[in-house]
Amino acid sequence: MAYKAPVRDLTFILNEVLEIDRYSNQAGFEDISSDLVQQILEEGAKFAEEVIAPINHSGDKEGCHWDNGVVTGPKGWKEAYQAMVAAGWPALSADPAYGGQGMPSVVGMAFGQFTAGASAAFSMYPGLTAGAHAGIHANASQELKDKYLPKMTTGEWGGTMNLTEPQCGTDLGMVRTKAVPQGDGTYKITGQKIWISAGEHDFTDNIIHTVLARVEGAPAGIKGLSLFLVPKVMVNDDGSLGKRNSLMCAGLEHKMGIHGNATAVMQYDGATGWLIGEEGRGMNNMFVVMNEARLGTGLQGLAIGAAAYQAALEFAKDRVQGRSLTGPKNPDGPADSIMVHPDVRRMLLESKAFVEGGQAFILWTALQADLQKSADEATAQKAHDYMGLLTPVLKAYLTDKGFHVASLGMQVHGGSGYTEHFQASQYLRDARITMIYEGTNGIQALDLVGRKLPAAGGRAIMSWFADIDAFVAENGAEGPIKPFVDGLADAKKKLQEATMWLMQNGMANPDNAGAASTDYLNIFGVTALAYLWAQMAKAAQAKIDAGSDDPFYVTKLQTGQYFVERILPDAGAHLIKLKSGADVLMQMPVEAF
Repeated sequence: MAYKAPVRDLTFILNEVLEIDRYSNQAGFEDISSDLVQQILEEGAKFAEEVIAPINHSGDKEGCHWDNGVVTGPKGWKEAYQAMVAAGWPALSADPAYGGQGMPSVVGMAFGQFTAGASAAFSMYPGLTAGAHAGIHANASQELKDKYLPKMTTGEWGGTMNLTEPQCGTDLGMVRTKAVPQGDGTYKITGQKIWISAGEHDFTDNIIHTVLARVEGAPAGIKGLSLFLVPKVMVNDDGSLGKRNSLMCAGLEHKMGIHGNATAVMQYDGATGWLIGEEGRGMNNMFVVMNEARLGTGLQGLAIGAAAYQAALEFAKDRVQGRSLTGPKNPDGPADSIMVHPDVRRMLLESKAFVEGGQAFILWTALQADLQKSADEATAQKAHDYMGLLTPVLKAYLTDKGFHVASLGMQVHGGSGYTEHFQASQYLRDARITMIYEGTNGIQALDLVGRKLPAAGGRAIMSWFADIDAFVAENGAEGPIKPFVDGLADAKKKLQEATMWLMQNGMANPDNAGAASTDYLNIFGVTALAYLWAQMAKAAQAKIDAGSDDPFYVTKLQTGQYFVERILPDAGAHLIKLKSGADVLMQMPVEAF
């Protein structure tokens, strides 16, 4: 089953919902037009469909190979990666000062949905490089940026983020990797890092690691951590490659999924590194990398779900089994297509509604990343607030639902999906990690409730509520999209009620906040999708009202109707569970479990 990039869905969101042409006066949008975006996505789709997608299944079967520290990717992957570099795709949204094309983040995130849908494991190689690039670009000295960023921009060199160690994952205050200053501006880095995606491979001549370590003598805990740039191969002053640094891949993890990505154990034995930013600011600097990665992970989870939905839909159209409850629809054949069965349609429509709502949520959030650079201070501040508030929601909610869609896709396939003849199994296995890495979804929920909500006195959430209220007031009159607007207003009311409950009960007993966090994030996620579905419904209805007979717009409204009637009510159930508090969770002694 061939992967098909969702060009029409994303160009609809970019050009008709977000109306990207409206931002021509914003930094980074000066040379952007809807026509150019259409061309970029059409070419990006061809690359994803013709170069990346064909190696996804074989890469899953073969995996990566480790031999005494040397890692090689699956057959054809190095060539595909190098074709991506030659075509300039890694540089799409990068800073022109270092060789990038300077496209807005929202365009890069659209292309990213294509690559992640074509092959999640393959997309991680340029994705991790982009994250490391962001951390260096934001915090490193000009000397380091000039030396390393040009070839990271093009993708000629890879990049990673090295946080986790055997004794610590989420609790990074327990990091033991040490950094010893050498008196010449360099540090010797010693320690072991695990689960390092794209930590070693044969796609590039160099890999630039961003490593969290503790300078010798620094205090224990988070405050003692610093961030370092540690290249696999030393770079000479003229930009040429020198000797190999004293680090190596000690092995690869055997994983449930994403087999084509090299998940490495990295050993640093006095490797030479350079400080990124200031000593003791490692976590602050790493958060630039982590936030980039969290948005990319949300995109990845959703894109896998989109690919799984495509495969399930094609299977359902072809699979002949049983008869329609209202009489045969294929009387000359032995049975009807399973598309006649209401429950099969339920699974497919639930998948389609989540996928298309999620695609819009990703691009709306990516637009906020671009608007952070606005010359208008109020616009930039609001966009910055939204990026902080929505990043944990997007990462957790879309990966949860991406996995759910992949699971529904397997169910549509029936027994065939549980075999390895179809890709349903790979999609399910690949999607599962997105709920875990870059901060588990439970951690994202705690981050949302404990940090993002109270930040700046709750300014971001109050602005979010105000924007929804304004949309409802403007579009709530009687008409075809009223059910969407009413549904959004009701979801916002429940989110506001949940927020007030947290303010009243979370401070008195922190366990109440912890117990409510996942349900709160789910209410937030379903409200976000309701907001985007209402915007899509408005844009689609406008086209119909203007005389368009394109069935795309009718289908969009029908899919959104399913969301409003069959998914949006979940907000009410989550609110009831949230208000139950922590007592039922915390009262049972450990030994009774």
